[in-house]
Order: sequence, then C-alpha cells, then structure tokens
Amino acid sequence: MNVSWISRAAALGGLAAVLAFAPPASAEPALWKVQGAHATVYLFGTVHVLKPGTQWRSPKVEAAFKASGVLWEEIKDSDDPAAIQPLVLKYGVDPANPLSGKLDDAGKARLATAETSLGLPPAQLEVLRPWMAGLTLSLVPIEKAGYDPKSGVDIALKALATEQGKPTQGFETMEQQVRFFADLPQPLEVEYLLSTLDDLSKGTAELDDMVDAWAAGDTGRLEEILNGDLKDSYPDLYRILLAQRNQAFADRIETLLKGDGVVFVAVGAGHLVGADSVQADLSRHGFTAVRQ
Repeated sequence: MNVSWISRAAALGGLAAVLAFAPPASAEPALWKVQGAHATVYLFGTVHVLKPGTQWRSPKVEAAFKASGVLWEEIKDSDDPAAIQPLVLKYGVDPANPLSGKLDDAGKARLATAETSLGLPPAQLEVLRPWMAGLTLSLVPIEKAGYDPKSGVDIALKALATEQGKPTQGFETMEQQVRFFADLPQPLEVEYLLSTLDDLSKGTAELDDMVDAWAAGDTGRLEEILNGDLKDSYPDLYRILLAQRNQAFADRIETLLKGDGVVFVAVGAGHLVGADSVQADLSRHGFTAVRQ
C-alpha cells in the first residue's frame, strides 16, 4: 500500500478530518538512536495523518525530543497550504491533455469505477495529470474516515519544537517532493495512478491497521503495509519515491553524525522499515541504529 508518502500525501497539505480509532494508551512507536563520535541522532518514524485525539507520545519519544537541540523533518513547512497551491497549478494540472487520453481501456474502466464509488464527477479529474489524479483519489476516503493532517505527528513535533525553542530543518523542499511525482515519466505517472486505484479497493481498513501497527512499534507489519505492495508491484516507483530518498536522507544524517549535539529526525514511518530503510543505508556508512 502506498500510504507511506501519502502518508506521503500530507506533505502536499491535502488530507483531512474526526476519531473512530485510537491506539492503545501505552502506545510505543518505534524509536532508534544512532551515535557518532560527538553527535547523537534519534530516528523516529511518523504518520503524516491521524484522527484528532489519537494519543501517540511515549516517555521514550518525549525524553529523546527534549534532549535534542534541533528537529529535522522531511520538509520544513509541510503545514503551509499556501506553498503547495502554486506548485499544484504548475505541476499537477494539464487541461490540454485530458487524463482519460493517457489511459488504456482497462485503466479508463478502473478510473470510472473509482469515480462512481467515491461520488466524483469525471470532469473534476480530467484536467489533472495522472500523479495528481492519483493523489486526489487517495484523499477522498481518508477524509471520509476522519483523518486530519493537522493531527499528524510531523505538525505536532514542529509545534513542540517551536514551544521548546528548537529550530526545525528539512531534508527536502515542498517543490522537491512535488517533483518526485511530477518528474516521473508518463508511464510511471500512470502506474502511480493505478497503484492508488489498487489501494482504493481496500478501503481505509488497512490505513487503520497501519496506524495501529505504528503505535505499537510493529515494524515488520509496517513494512508489509507501507512498502510491500509498492515494492512488489511497482518497483520503479518504489525506487524513486522511497529507496533513493532514503539514501539521500542517510547521506545527510551521516553529515549530522559527524558534527556535534543531539538531533531528532522525524520522517515518514515507511522510510524507517525494510531492507532499503534509512537505517540500512546508515549501516553501509558504518553507523548502527539501535532500537530504543
């Protein structure tokens, strides 16, 4: 399932809003510690969207965050909707080339079924590029299920950093994240749309399951839910949207580990599970991430 970046999608400022699920009171999301000669980096996997009221803070996470002098997230200003609007217009809209013209007959049929089930008029998606159509489709059931980006972990951590006087830094810019999709060759863009249609057939039960596994620190289950289908069915997308970005995160974290101080790194949970995780890339740089 591709909730990792849509879990990746909250970075585009889009998902939305009320509570029917809550992890157990003893929630213990996974946390890792990486030690350099004079620096310490904590790695924390986040969920970009949660239902309001979901409790996820644990004593370990609170202590690690308090000890840290700076917060690093995927992007610095993921909570700024004004920043995304011009990027969507620039990279996500293509009225001169209708969406249906980029799909084969099977793809058109699958898209029409999804539009009908979600109550979306076809004209709404026709002006969008395939990646943007996929993102838009993914948001609708999540909104209906009550998930809200304003309740996401990244925004909560940024607010806590501000409260505690810690600076926030970002590994990527908003435009970079949009262009991970917008710069895909058109066949891969269509693959992304098709992968979204695959996920729509599962409803939001798997998203609830993902949040449950994340809250419990069940990294094996997280890997299965977040990255398994994408890696197996759409390997090129997996490489571009996840594996290559993990390598870039690890390169930057290596630089942090060669400096001084304590750093709290919070990126989507999908980046911290599996054989291509940030931790795996760090190990190839000679650094060991220890589960706390």
